[in-house]
Amino acid sequence: MYDEIPNFIREFLLYMQNIKNRSQSTIREYHYDLRDAFRFLKLYKIDKIKLNQIDNELIENTDITDLDIKFVKKIELTDLYEYLNYLSNVRLDKPTTRARKIAAIKSFFNFMTFKQKVLEKNPAVELETPKLGKRLPKYLSLDESLALLHSIEGKNEKRDTCIITLFLNCGLRLSELVAINFKDIKDNTLQVIGKGDKERSVYLNDACQKALKEYIAVRPKDVKDHDALFISERGTRIGKRTVEMMVKKYITMAGLDPKKYSPHKLRHTAATLMHKYGGVDIRSLQQILGHESISTTEIYTHVDSEQVKEALEKNPLNNI
Repeated sequence: MYDEIPNFIREFLLYMQNIKNRSQSTIREYHYDLRDAFRFLKLYKIDKIKLNQIDNELIENTDITDLDIKFVKKIELTDLYEYLNYLSNVRLDKPTTRARKIAAIKSFFNFMTFKQKVLEKNPAVELETPKLGKRLPKYLSLDESLALLHSIEGKNEKRDTCIITLFLNCGLRLSELVAINFKDIKDNTLQVIGKGDKERSVYLNDACQKALKEYIAVRPKDVKDHDALFISERGTRIGKRTVEMMVKKYITMAGLDPKKYSPHKLRHTAATLMHKYGGVDIRSLQQILGHESISTTEIYTHVDSEQVKEALEKNPLNNI
């Protein structure tokens, strides 16, 4: 995995993985983002190639294994701004993508400055993140959620019903769902390993307990992965891609747009329905969803168009 990057990036990735306990997906993103950033910086600073001549193919074919700490020490804020210029005007990356790549760069230079102590000055300390507009999460209405559940059929009906029931009732992440083992289910609770290997308990309501009981009764016994709760056609732990395709199939069968909805949108749905119909407060929602920061949870407390319409109709000036 680390053959295509210099040792200083490898050391940063190992630090983030083993000390900061970041997830494998986060480490993978850091790896790709820093690799491409240093490929650009080498082309721009060493090879002196103009911005409009650097394309994706050139980036992909650039070897950076020969870069060393001396090169890192020469990087300035203006170089990083040139990279952002490239991302924005050549690669046409969206603000969210650029923000993620900036986060990786800032984390790397913080590591080099304060942990490795090889830099006297952090060139990324004043690097600003693109302003991101807050988007309301897409979610299924209550009727659409029921339509989705009623659309499930076929030989894996019990398994698929259980999966979608857990998504809609517990707000699980896709990675959390596929990782569930039998030992994680204890009476009416589910032990979930979330981001950063943080464990939390999720209460299983009656719908979840019923769906689990019915699925476990028909779950294949002769399987390769005996610990895994959800099993694929091959008898192994079900994969993320399989679940994604399954959700898309039933979304389509329910008459909904498969381009708009995914397993993560079902997580949005669970959070929104709990807040709207269950009156769940934001602190409880934060714990259920496993958010480290409550600011992440606040997006689920949006008001929908029905509430806006109702509020406007109740305006006393409406009857004048």
